[in-house]
Amino acid sequence: MLSVVNADGATSNGSLIDEIVREGARRILAAALEAEDDAYITELAHEKDERGHRLVVRSGHHQPRKVATAAGPVEVMAPRVNDKRIDEATGERRHFSSAILPPWARKSPKISEVLPLLYLHGLSSGDFVPALEQFLGSSAGLSPATVTRLTQQWQADYKAFGERDLSGSDYVYVWADGIHLRIRLSESKSCVLVLMGVRADGTKELITMADGYRESAESWADLLRDAARRGMRAPDLAVGDGALGFWKALAEVFPTARHQRCWVDKTANVLNALPKSAQPGARKALQDIYNVEDRDHALKAITAFDNAYGTKWPKAVKKITDVVEELLAFYDFPAEHWIHLRTMNPIESTFATVRLRTKVTKGAGSAAAALAMVFKLVESAQARWRPVNAPHLVALVRAGARFERGHLVERPETLVA
Repeated sequence: MLSVVNADGATSNGSLIDEIVREGARRILAAALEAEDDAYITELAHEKDERGHRLVVRSGHHQPRKVATAAGPVEVMAPRVNDKRIDEATGERRHFSSAILPPWARKSPKISEVLPLLYLHGLSSGDFVPALEQFLGSSAGLSPATVTRLTQQWQADYKAFGERDLSGSDYVYVWADGIHLRIRLSESKSCVLVLMGVRADGTKELITMADGYRESAESWADLLRDAARRGMRAPDLAVGDGALGFWKALAEVFPTARHQRCWVDKTANVLNALPKSAQPGARKALQDIYNVEDRDHALKAITAFDNAYGTKWPKAVKKITDVVEELLAFYDFPAEHWIHLRTMNPIESTFATVRLRTKVTKGAGSAAAALAMVFKLVESAQARWRPVNAPHLVALVRAGARFERGHLVERPETLVA
């Protein structure tokens, strides 16, 4: 193969290195197809007709076709097999079908995986064909209909996810939030109810998600009851914002779970009740509550906050003093976990990506398609989630171990009388 190479390493078909990679891929694929063909013919060499002639023989090659691969478009001439055997069950001729390159294939499975991901991450179905053509060098096998067809698989994946057994997954901590997105759900004021958790091994996982009303106790109760029906145990601690619907539903379905209010959400609520001139000092005072070394110091910081702002802005201070237990619950757990438990950042950071995608699409068709798209985005992000700090301590929390000032309290040995 001769190519004219420019000074910058480019050729008429792209860069020289890309041509070498594609040519290498073409030769390897051709060799693999020939080997597969030979193996098939050799295995059936004993099959002969009444005149002693083989029933399975070579028959030249198929017409060349281009296949989109991760290495770019590769031209393939698949070997042809003449199989004269008759299927006794159907009475029809048997046919050789390559497991490497089926007759209908115009792109590799890897490209099939990339297409929906590109669509999810911001390329609309009308835009990705020219974009991929620049990247792959060909649009063979690529069309908006391809992605549309693949979205049907997303919906099937989401349905299976929502029906899976949860009895084998022990979630010690959970985060809950209602995320409002610009997608078409069943009602105009709907949102996506999301429940994420930490397993006993410290890994984070999406537990369940559904279309519902963020403030509705009934919607949250339906989601939690469904999770319980599928085997979910009550968590040790649930983290959420001020949406009363979730806390009411949690108390009904998992009454033993402790409550932790999100400090980011609470801080925003308090500052909104104060004049701008007082907000910088109040923000620092609030940080002194949830960033101190233990619960005792946090209680002293709450008293100081009350003394500083309670006289002039009692409503703002009551947002803290009325829910002290729910705001300081995280102090009774391992100190290594505090950073994870005092906010809903695991959900918020994940759904920042989802919001970017849904902003691009400006609607995702039906409610089922919208939820499937959100699910696939979260599923993609989940592969990059890191375990909580000191993951080995999560199992101790579930076992009932006690922590004081963030440190494990060793259980005293039983005294023998």
